[in-house]
Amino acid sequence: MKELVIGILAHVDAGKTTLSEALLYESGGIRKLGRVDNKDAFLDTFALERERGITIFSKQAVLELKDMRLTLLDTPGHVDFSAEMERTLQVLDYAILVISGADGVQGHTQTLWRLLKKYRIPTFLFVNKMDQDGTDKAVILTELKNRLEENCVCFEEKTEVFYENIAMTDEKALNQFLELGRVETEEIKRLILERKLFPCYFGSALKLYRVKEFLQGIEVYTCSPKYSDVFGAKVFKIARDEQGNRLTFMKITGGRLRTREVLSGHQTGEPWEEKINQIRIYSGEKYRTSEEVQAGCICAVTGLSKTRPGEGLGISEASAQPVLEPVLTYRIDLPQDCDTTVMLPKLRQLEEEDPQLHIVFDETLKEIQAKLMGEVQTEILKSLIRERFGVAVEFGTGNIVYKETIANRVEGVGHFEPLRHYAEVHLLLEPGETGSGLSFDTDCSEDLLDRNWQRLVLTHLEEKEHKGVLTGARITDMKITLVAGRAHQKHTEGGDFRQATYRALRQGMKEAQSVLLEPYYEFRLEVPEKMVGRAMTDIEKMCGTFGPPQSEGESAVLTGIAPVITMQDYSKEVTAYTKGCGRLSCTVKGYAPCHNAEEVIEKAGYDSEKDIENPTGSVFCAHGAGFTVSWDRVKEYMHVQSVLQGQEKEAESEGVRKTTAAEKEERWIGTEEVDAILERVLYANKKGKDDVRRGFRRSVKSGEMRHEVPSSPTVYEWNKQEPKEEYLLVDGYNVIFAWEDLKELAMVSIDGARGKLMDILCNYQAIKRCKLIVVFDAYRVKGHDTEILTYHNIHVVYTKEAETADMYIEKFAHENGKKYKVTVATSDGLEQIIIRGQGCYLLSARELREEIEAANKKIKEDYSNKQPKEKNYLFDSLPEDTTGEIEGRHRQ
Repeated sequence: MKELVIGILAHVDAGKTTLSEALLYESGGIRKLGRVDNKDAFLDTFALERERGITIFSKQAVLELKDMRLTLLDTPGHVDFSAEMERTLQVLDYAILVISGADGVQGHTQTLWRLLKKYRIPTFLFVNKMDQDGTDKAVILTELKNRLEENCVCFEEKTEVFYENIAMTDEKALNQFLELGRVETEEIKRLILERKLFPCYFGSALKLYRVKEFLQGIEVYTCSPKYSDVFGAKVFKIARDEQGNRLTFMKITGGRLRTREVLSGHQTGEPWEEKINQIRIYSGEKYRTSEEVQAGCICAVTGLSKTRPGEGLGISEASAQPVLEPVLTYRIDLPQDCDTTVMLPKLRQLEEEDPQLHIVFDETLKEIQAKLMGEVQTEILKSLIRERFGVAVEFGTGNIVYKETIANRVEGVGHFEPLRHYAEVHLLLEPGETGSGLSFDTDCSEDLLDRNWQRLVLTHLEEKEHKGVLTGARITDMKITLVAGRAHQKHTEGGDFRQATYRALRQGMKEAQSVLLEPYYEFRLEVPEKMVGRAMTDIEKMCGTFGPPQSEGESAVLTGIAPVITMQDYSKEVTAYTKGCGRLSCTVKGYAPCHNAEEVIEKAGYDSEKDIENPTGSVFCAHGAGFTVSWDRVKEYMHVQSVLQGQEKEAESEGVRKTTAAEKEERWIGTEEVDAILERVLYANKKGKDDVRRGFRRSVKSGEMRHEVPSSPTVYEWNKQEPKEEYLLVDGYNVIFAWEDLKELAMVSIDGARGKLMDILCNYQAIKRCKLIVVFDAYRVKGHDTEILTYHNIHVVYTKEAETADMYIEKFAHENGKKYKVTVATSDGLEQIIIRGQGCYLLSARELREEIEAANKKIKEDYSNKQPKEKNYLFDSLPEDTTGEIEGRHRQ
C-alpha cells in the first residue's frame, strides 16, 4: 500500500481547514462534516482555534483509501504562524496549495509558493470557493500561470488540449504525445514529482464540489517515496498533551522505530541519549499507540526531553534555518506578584515548541523579551500562557529586530591566558550571501591544533547567539572559518577555548566594516488608478522601491519592497485614503542594509567596549599575572602568526593585484542603458516571439533589496534604425518641490528656485547635447498665453491660462513621442502612467538628480584626465626647421 505525507497550505481564509474536513469526509475518515464557523471542525483541536476560526498549530489526520494511506498535515495559514507551517514542510512528500477563487493569488500565497520551490515539494493546487459569484476558471488559471508557474494545468477534462499542455512541459512528454496522441499516467506522475507540472482542480470544499475528483487525482498521480533500511527521523514539532507529557512529532525517514528503543542526538553540541516510552499515531485529537512504525510514517513519541524542531536523528540531517522568521521583539510584562525567575522556565517550554520565539532575559533592562511575527501571535500567546500557566501577561510595543553583518574579510584573534590557562583562536570572517545566515568551517592544520580542540571551537561558535558591535544585534550572513589556534599541553582546559573563541569573533567584528541590517517587506498594493500617484509618493517617502504600475481593470497595482518599520502600519492608511477600495498585502522578504542606520545606532546607544558579557579584548600573561589587551592591540601580542597577513604577503610577492572596493562597486548606469531598461518595462505584459523584454530581469540584488539590472548588463540587440533626435522635458515645479535644496529655496523665493533649476539644466544640456525643455505652470494667470523663451541653451515654457504643465507635456508626448526620442522627468504618478502609454521614456525627479550629478562627475573626471601631466616647452610646439635654426645660432 502506498503511504504518503501530504501537507495542506493556504493563505488565511482560503478554506484550507474546510478542504481538510471535506477530504476526511470523502475518504470515510469522519461521518459528519464539521465547519470552522460552527467551531466543530475535526482538525481544530484547540479551544483557541475554535474560538478564532484560524489554524494555529499544525495537526495531522490519517485518510485510508483503497490503495493508499494518506497522512494529511493541516498547517497554519495566518502569516503570524508561518514558522510552524515552514517546519512542517520539511517532512512532506507532496503538498496541496489551496487558493481562494474569490481572492485569487495573494501575497502570502506567493510566499508559500517560493517555500515549496525551495524545499522542492511536488504540489497539487485546489482553487476553492468556485461556487461564489464572480469567479471565473479561465481568469484564475491565467493568474496562476502568470503569478505562480506557467506549467499550472487544469486536470478536470482529459481532452487533447489537456495532453498538449502537459506535453509542452517536457521534451520526453512531448515525444510521447506526438507518438501516441496522449501522455501516459506514469509520465505525468514523473513530471509532477520533478515539479515540472502542477495539477489544478477547481471546486468548493464547503459543498463537496469536485473534492472526490481531487482526491482521486492525488491517488492516481502520486508516487511512493523510497526509503533507506537504516534508521533515520526528522523532528518537526514539539507539543504537550493534556497531561503535560512532552510529545516529539517526527517523520521516520529510514528503517523503523520501536518502543523502548534508545535514540541519541545533539542539543547545541551536547550529546544525549534517551529511551522512547510510547509511540502514538494521531488523527485529530485522538491517537492510537503502536509498538513499531515504518519509514514514511508520521508519529509522536514520549520520553524524549532533549529534542528540538528541525533536528535530524539517525541518518537524517538537521534542517536548515527557516526562511520566515520574526522581525519584531516584544517585552513581556508580568503581573506584580509573579516572579521572573519562576516564569522564565515556563516560557522556555513554549520556546521548545516554537524555537522562533527566542525567549531571552535582558540583564540590562531586567525584562523578558520574545520575538514574534505580529499582533495576532501576541494575542494567541497571551491566551496560551493564561490557559497553561494561569498567568495574565501583557506585551509591550513591538520593536524591529535588527541584525548585523560585515562587508569585508578580516581575521579575528582571541587569546585567553590567565594564570594556568591557555588558548588562542584565529577566525577568518567573510561576508556571506544575503539570507545565508551563519556557516562554520575549519581550515586549520592538525599539526597546529588537534582535531578535538578544533571541534570544540566549532561547538562554541554554534552554541550561542553572537552579538554585533553596532547595536548588539545578532550577527548573520557570514562564513566563519577556524584558520589557526594553539593549545597548551598542560594548562589548556575546555572553557579556555570558549573564552578565546568568543573574543576572536568579537575582535574580528570590531576590526571589520560592520553593516546594520533591517527587515524588508515585499508588498503588493492595489489602489484605484486615480490614486496611484499618492501611493507612489507614499512608498518613496517610506524608502521603498517599486516597479512600474500595472493596470488591472479600474485599479493600479504596485509591487516592490520597503522597510518593515516604515510600512508597518500603512495598511490602515491605505484603507482610509482609498475609502476601503485599496488593498495592501505584505510578506517579509528578508534583511538588507538599514535605510537609517546612523539614527538606529545612535538610538540604541550600545557600547561594545562596556559589554562585559561579550568582551572584545583578550587576556595575556606576564610575570605570573594576567592582563587585558584591547581589541585594537591584540595582534601585537598574539602567539600564532596571522594567516590572513601571510596570505596577503604571499599574494603581493607573486604579483597578484588585489581588487579595490571601488572597483567592486557597481558601475553607474548611463542614460542609454536606463532608456533601454524602461523600454522593456513598457512591454512587460506582452508575450510572443517578438517580446522586446527578453533578457530583462527584475531582480533583488543581495544586500540592496531593490529593483535593478545586473551589474554586468545584458547586451540587447535592437532593430537597426536611424538615430532619433533627443528631447528631455522637465516638469519644473514638480522637480523643484522634489529636490530638498530647491524646495527650501522655494520657501524663501520661488523665482530663485526656478532660476537655480534652469542654471543646473543648462549645464546638463551642455553635457548631454539634447533639446531640453523645462515647463512651468502659469495656468492661474488670467489671460496668459503660452510663452516660450530661450534661456541660454535650453527652452523654457510657461503654460497658458487653464493649461497645466502636465497637460502641455502630455500633448507634446502625444504629438512627438513616435518621431523623436522623448524623455520626461517627473515624479507625478498619474503623469508617469500617461507618459509611458505614449511610448516615451521616463525619469523620476530623484533619478534626474542622480543623472545630473553623475554627468557632472564624469565631465570633471574627463577634464582632469585631459590635463597635461608634464610641463610644456616652447621647442615642443615649433617646426623642426625653426628649431634647428635656433639651435645652430645658439651653438655659434
